[in-house]
Amino acid sequence: MNNGMILAIVELLGGMGAFLLGFKVLSENIEKLASSGLKRLFNRTSKNRFIGVGIGALVTAVIQSSGATTIMVVGFVNAGVMDLFQATSMIMGANIGTTITAQIVALQSFDIVAYIAILAFIGIFMNILSKKDKVKTIGLMLAGLGLVFVALQIMSNSMEVFRQSDAIVNVLQRVNNPFLLLLIGALLTAIIQSSSAITTILISMVGAGMTIGNTPNAILFVILGTNIGTCITALLSSIGASVNAKRASLIHLLFNVFGSLIFTIILLIWKNFMNDTLVRWFSKPTTQIAMFHTLFNVVSTLLFIGFIEGFVKLSKLIIKDKKEDVKTNFLDERFLHTPSIAINQAVKETIALGEKAMKTLDLTISDFINKNLESETETRKEIADIEIINQEIVAYLVKVASQEVTINDEKTISALHHILNDFIREAEIADNVIKYTHFIIDNSISFSDAVYDSIKHLQQMLKDQFANVKKIVLYGDFNLLKDVKALENEIDTMRSDLINGHIKRLEEGTCKPQSSGVFINLISNLERAGDHLDYIADTIIASKNS
Repeated sequence: MNNGMILAIVELLGGMGAFLLGFKVLSENIEKLASSGLKRLFNRTSKNRFIGVGIGALVTAVIQSSGATTIMVVGFVNAGVMDLFQATSMIMGANIGTTITAQIVALQSFDIVAYIAILAFIGIFMNILSKKDKVKTIGLMLAGLGLVFVALQIMSNSMEVFRQSDAIVNVLQRVNNPFLLLLIGALLTAIIQSSSAITTILISMVGAGMTIGNTPNAILFVILGTNIGTCITALLSSIGASVNAKRASLIHLLFNVFGSLIFTIILLIWKNFMNDTLVRWFSKPTTQIAMFHTLFNVVSTLLFIGFIEGFVKLSKLIIKDKKEDVKTNFLDERFLHTPSIAINQAVKETIALGEKAMKTLDLTISDFINKNLESETETRKEIADIEIINQEIVAYLVKVASQEVTINDEKTISALHHILNDFIREAEIADNVIKYTHFIIDNSISFSDAVYDSIKHLQQMLKDQFANVKKIVLYGDFNLLKDVKALENEIDTMRSDLINGHIKRLEEGTCKPQSSGVFINLISNLERAGDHLDYIADTIIASKNS
């Protein structure tokens, strides 16, 4: 191997590194700019298969990685917020969305490459000189796009050296076995974990005039193989996940394998497919490869979109159900690389924790009214679980904060920490109520029907208050803030009235003195429960207004 060949290999590897870095910078900053939109899209998962395909395609076109989209989908399935039907349609869409990468790469054969490459210079200076976060993000996005085309030029130059090597050309032309070509495409993609990277190399090769095999369809088999190899990313991400998450990654594999087999049969029968269709329709060899990549994924989706239920049933047949003990409902580390999605999931998990805490408190209040301790074991277990889930959410938020997050995301993370503390206080109040129930049972203390009715009224107001707070946190319904404040004032007034009424009854001798401590503490604790809900609303408002 001469020095020129060694330099060409180094140039190819360097160009590939620059290409992957450029796409990483491009996709991360597009994702930042579109974070709120991505969050809304993933929240609109639908039973409509066409909407699911559209969402999957759009999200992947934005973040430039079908692997990343599929990992997020697997994460949603693992978290239980997306079923396999929805996941399958979005995976199909992700396969279509990823073809935009090949279309961008194919532009290298046109005379606009140098003009696009200059964006690397423009973008980095926008990032350095601007003080506005949004302009900096746009600058990095443009720099990433420019770097992609700089990398393509480097790889294209290295291919010229390979093209002039008779030994390399002869080796490539001797590989004709379609199944070996499929295997090569799948293995290379599985190793690099990027079908876009392998497709880029192939496009650069044909752009330099190099060919694989001596049959027209040979290079197309390699493209089919890359679509199988790209499934390794989702398969790896499902290790240790729930049964349904494993099924989602399996469906991704099945979809691409079945599609590749159908296209392999077509190419074996239609031996001159490349010349009869792609060469006739598109003059540039690079465009021909990119268009075949798009054609494969679009046609496969059209073929299989009516058989989503079949894919789901097959995945369930292959991967059997098993009993699982999952503490959290929405958290999954697969979302960490997309902070906006991860934070949205953490918000949902925090509200789920709040619901658990408020249901526990509600149960303990009912037990107090009914002088019943039969559910004590259950409620104490719930309180212990709430603490465990709280720790998991806090740990998750710390991991999210270590990613590249926006200022608004930082504010939301900080707000969630405060909200979690308030919900933990609700669980602690529930624990206090259990103690008060023990006291009244052990000391045979009873209260009048009017008192119990007042406690029930307080209980209902706390439920109403949580319902308002939940809507504010999840949906940003800030119009409810006035209702929160009104209920808070009503709870405070009721506490004062109940305590004053109790003191009056003590003076009149209609209440036992030993009931005084437990009654005042109970009412004060319930009033504090209302305070913590009010604090949550204030925290959210403050995080949005600061």
